[in-house]
Amino acid sequence: MSGKLHPYDHLFSPITVNRLTLANRIVMGPMGNLSMADPSGRPSEQMLAYFEARARGGAGLLISGLVPTSPAMDPSVLQPGGAAWFPRIDGSRAVLAGWRDLAETVHALGSRFFIQLTPGLGRVGSPECLPRRWRLPVSSSWNPNFYVTQVPSRPLLHREVRRIVRDTGQAAIDAMASGIDGVQLHGHEGYLLEQFANPAFNRRRLGRYADWQALGLDLVTEIRRRCGPDFPIMYRIDLSLGLRAAYGERLEAEPALRRFRAERSVAETLLYLGRLVAAGVDMIDVDLGCYETWWLPHPPGPMPPGAYLRVARCVKDYLAARGIRGGNGAPVPVAAVGKLGYPDIAEAALREGMCDAVLLARPLLADPDWPRKVYSGRVDAIIPCIGDHEGCLNEIVRGGHIQCTVNPRTGFEAKYPADPGRAPLSLRVAVVGAGPAGITAACLAAARGHGVTLFEAAERVGGWLRAGSVPAIKFEVANYLAHLEHRLTEAARAHGLDFRPGTAATAEGLKAGGFDAILCCTGSTALVPDLARTAALPSVLAVDLLLDRGLAAGARRIVVVGGGDVGCETAHMLAFEFGKEVSVVEQGESFMAASCTANRGYLLRALSRQGVRLVPAARVAAIRAGGLDLVVDGSATVPDPTAVWRPVLPRNIHNPFTRKAERVEIRRFLEADMVVFAVGMQPNASLHRACLEQHAAPVVRPAGDSFRVGRIFDATKGAHAAAMAL
Repeated sequence: MSGKLHPYDHLFSPITVNRLTLANRIVMGPMGNLSMADPSGRPSEQMLAYFEARARGGAGLLISGLVPTSPAMDPSVLQPGGAAWFPRIDGSRAVLAGWRDLAETVHALGSRFFIQLTPGLGRVGSPECLPRRWRLPVSSSWNPNFYVTQVPSRPLLHREVRRIVRDTGQAAIDAMASGIDGVQLHGHEGYLLEQFANPAFNRRRLGRYADWQALGLDLVTEIRRRCGPDFPIMYRIDLSLGLRAAYGERLEAEPALRRFRAERSVAETLLYLGRLVAAGVDMIDVDLGCYETWWLPHPPGPMPPGAYLRVARCVKDYLAARGIRGGNGAPVPVAAVGKLGYPDIAEAALREGMCDAVLLARPLLADPDWPRKVYSGRVDAIIPCIGDHEGCLNEIVRGGHIQCTVNPRTGFEAKYPADPGRAPLSLRVAVVGAGPAGITAACLAAARGHGVTLFEAAERVGGWLRAGSVPAIKFEVANYLAHLEHRLTEAARAHGLDFRPGTAATAEGLKAGGFDAILCCTGSTALVPDLARTAALPSVLAVDLLLDRGLAAGARRIVVVGGGDVGCETAHMLAFEFGKEVSVVEQGESFMAASCTANRGYLLRALSRQGVRLVPAARVAAIRAGGLDLVVDGSATVPDPTAVWRPVLPRNIHNPFTRKAERVEIRRFLEADMVVFAVGMQPNASLHRACLEQHAAPVVRPAGDSFRVGRIFDATKGAHAAAMAL
């Protein structure tokens, strides 16, 4: 997060799309606006405030999340009773009025707005449409549903596809009439348009749409016919699904993958893009991946910044070499994606001609003011995205709406204004613990005019973030930790926040301090299993090893007990950075079961490729000299942990086709020189209880892990709410 290339003249130079001029080359990439519309599909005040914040932040172009154009054709996009899950633009004039309000709000702040249109979700939509609405999911051909492969997705009939084309043209002209500046067709990531436009999914033998290019070309042609020559059309595409690159020989060997082995080649994609431009496409943004390689379209924290700049350069060079130009006679702008929230990397990419614009999706969720801060050179004030996908993806999978781990306002802009305002009464507030919850609460409370004292027993801030930022793949968390330190320094300078490191707070001391409110953000402590106390091998807690990497120096074979995020990240560090021979033992059937599919797939694939042994459904019976005695479930119903193309369903979703578990216990001995325990955390609530018992202040509240052990996402949200309530 350096500012060496400031001023960022290329980022903030105008760009023309068709005949529309954008003020700068920063584009807010599409992120799903699910559950942000009313039941009719009209954008809600929540959705308007969400986009208003990004327009106020200075992005030149904002793109909505998915808006299905033909809900009648794809049963997975509607809820029982026909209520909208996605925003809609295929309905009444009242719905169009909501889009008109949105466009006018964005325009008033100097930004432009495109609506992202999709024919539907197809095989990657929820299979719940079958038991709840008695309708099969749809696709280009007979394809398995991604979430429940036993549910088939039927091929759409020719007349149904023709209706999708007409509906999409109508949606585009409705968007134009509503004041929206352009459309983006979502032909990426394995959604319904991609299912037609990729031979991996399209195995039709007869009719026009057996040609995998036909639907995309027909959609562009129809939009151009309905909207005229000057209405911008953007197309979102993947250069490759990445299936063969990710799975190699398994693409042929695994039944679940083999049907997709005819994936579109890079050369075919480039030819297709040329035809799309000839049909009327004015701008392209290009990415990689699909649901079976979900870490590619959604790069998690460990992936490097600017991961896909060469992908964008490939498309630019192809179009330039063949003289392919847009309808206005100018070169077609190509936007790059993929962890470009680093201003110097984004600026350098534009200067070097690798792309013409940068799409920032998650970085603008983390910090909607990213453009303004970058323009003014305040790079150190940027709230960095950490790539954990908890708020932006996992919340949607779990039934929520879009949010952000490091920005509690995201998705709640209508509830929490950018300026929190002064509190009605200034209080003396003690915040105990300088982890993400404590710093979030202390800084916000100080900004609202309270007199805040922040106590931290350690000499450094961060809490468990200090351990969590140690592995090389956790560099994004290290960036966030640096941001918290910067934020604390600024709060002390601007609002008089009194930070006291190396000071352990007690209930007696806090009571004597005469505080009006106490926020206990004392975090959590690592669980220590009984086996760790009696182990006949050197043993260590994962968090202790992360804080003192030298603890593993004398061991060659290391077994990590616990296959959650911490256990697998520690295993990655031991294998990749230290060259250890590593095994991970998990008591449950799935590793990293609570993680986003993108993060889980990336890390488990990396561990497998490095030779890390993953042992699911295993209980440690004993630890003795030379290794561990395990009791392993050897039944065929235990999922293969290396089959990362299969998602872990949310716990409240029942798959009726799941084979009944038939536990087959097998005794196994696992050789080891050291055992690392990563079996969870427990709230450190002792100070909160003591403060309550001693009536240390009129208001005593917990926040973060001291209340409920969770994620950074939970800690920052809870702390923000607690500070706003003072």
